[in-house]
Amino acid sequence: MTMAIAGDDLKETPSQTAGPYVHVGLAPGAAGFKMYDQELGQDIAGPNADGARIRVVGRVLDGDGAAVKDVMIELWQANAHGRYAHPAGGGAVEPGFRGWGRVTPDFETGQWAFDTVKPGAVDGQAPHISFWLVARGINIGLHTRMYFNDDVMAHAADPVLASLAPASRRSTLIASRTEPEGGLVYRFDIRLQGDDETVFFDV
Repeated sequence: MTMAIAGDDLKETPSQTAGPYVHVGLAPGAAGFKMYDQELGQDIAGPNADGARIRVVGRVLDGDGAAVKDVMIELWQANAHGRYAHPAGGGAVEPGFRGWGRVTPDFETGQWAFDTVKPGAVDGQAPHISFWLVARGINIGLHTRMYFNDDVMAHAADPVLASLAPASRRSTLIASRTEPEGGLVYRFDIRLQGDDETVFFDV
């Protein structure tokens, strides 16, 4: 005999956080386990990508301002021409351009970093890099994005930035530019809580 189960009788599956071993499971090289010649997600732009080579650095900070060191960050971006490495990404990209990466913080400093090329504008949106974070204590992955502080004119027309209210919240998505020793570095700290909490998106 088959028994029917009403939807109201089904219980929600308990949620789980990612961690505390995200380094071991998803970025083993960062935890000292040399399992692969090159870890998944480390090569974002590839050697043939057009555009300005940049380095992005930052930390993920908790509500007390302390660095969260067991977080994993995945990111994706368009190339310098505003195209994604996807069949629906707007056109061909350079050989080797993946537009996707994965980073984890340094265990000692809590700082993460990655090298890539600065993306171009996409469909009326200012150049940006999208971030997705998971860590111990985070039940649902957090989505945010990083803009560049030298694209002020493009920010004014960006529909995502324009949708944020109050306008002061937009600054939590803007990376600051420096040029140490001739390089091009953008700093983007992500704050999980507090007065300057980074804007996260429900996607």
